[in-house]
Amino acid sequence: MKNKHMTRKERQELIHWAEDSFWVEQKNYSDDPVYMDCVKDILDNKVFQSMEGFLQHGDTTCKAHCIKVSYMSYCILRKLGWEYKEAARAGLLHDLFLYDWHTHAKETGEHFHGLTHPRTALNNAEKYFELTRREKNMILRHMWPLTPIPPSSRGGFVIVYSDKFCGAIETMARIKRWILFGFGIKGAV
Repeated sequence: MKNKHMTRKERQELIHWAEDSFWVEQKNYSDDPVYMDCVKDILDNKVFQSMEGFLQHGDTTCKAHCIKVSYMSYCILRKLGWEYKEAARAGLLHDLFLYDWHTHAKETGEHFHGLTHPRTALNNAEKYFELTRREKNMILRHMWPLTPIPPSSRGGFVIVYSDKFCGAIETMARIKRWILFGFGIKGAV
């Protein structure tokens, strides 16, 4: 049986990858034909593309964040031989809420984005894409444990992990750049 644990170097590379959206901007994920077979219809959809207009964590767009969560989940699950296709698709759609969550409460009076956006994302995803039962569950349950009901599949738990990992790294990368810029360290922005 192959070792399923990451080396220290692999962990460092993963953190660096999650910090920077350059990989997404260069569309390096398109070099993986198996991944593209899973998600091309979503990536090409204008509704998915519209997520480029919304910031998610730090200075990462919602689109870039979803691509990172999708690809990370896909890689983990493919390595394990689990439901990687469904997770790749659900990862792209998990934050398809289509509004700026930073101003949403002020504009609409609807608070608690962290609790409500999975249902909004699922409703939007169902409008535009054909989804399996498991994909729907992965989208709806991706905020666990903030929301009380956990995902019903291993892939759902991997999306939860990938979402929290990428979100934390994206946020911390923005703070790190801000601090380094404040100290006048070159290359911080």
